[in-house]
Amino acid sequence: MKSSRQNAILEIIREKNIDTQEELADELRKRDFQVTQATVSRDIRELRLLKVLTAAGTYKYAAIEKPESGMSERFHRIFSESVLSMVHAYNQVIIKTLPGSANVAAEMIDNLYWPEILGTLAGDNTILMIVRSVEETDVVIKRIEDMLR
Repeated sequence: MKSSRQNAILEIIREKNIDTQEELADELRKRDFQVTQATVSRDIRELRLLKVLTAAGTYKYAAIEKPESGMSERFHRIFSESVLSMVHAYNQVIIKTLPGSANVAAEMIDNLYWPEILGTLAGDNTILMIVRSVEETDVVIKRIEDMLR
């Protein structure tokens, strides 16, 4: 039950901009999950959901890591230690990494499952990231910069 409920939470936050626990609980109830605020709060903590800024200037829950993957913390650490710089033009972001680190850093980005990111292409020390729109590029860059801190 817990696993299916948490999978439903991840699906809901990928599909909708959910900014409160109450909204999330309502969406779960629409899917026939009987939940309390305490249960939703615990699930948010276990899934390591964060509130992130949307392109519209509001906040929503987002999954930064895949909780079922034991590698996610390692990917995050490697990512934050290997990224050297980011620049962008329009909806394309170029991320420079330490030599040999771009593939792991791109894998971390891909595992974020941010709907704004269409995909990545990695070389040895460079990642090309394509963002869904020009307007969302600054938001994505800010979120990645926050991860690097």
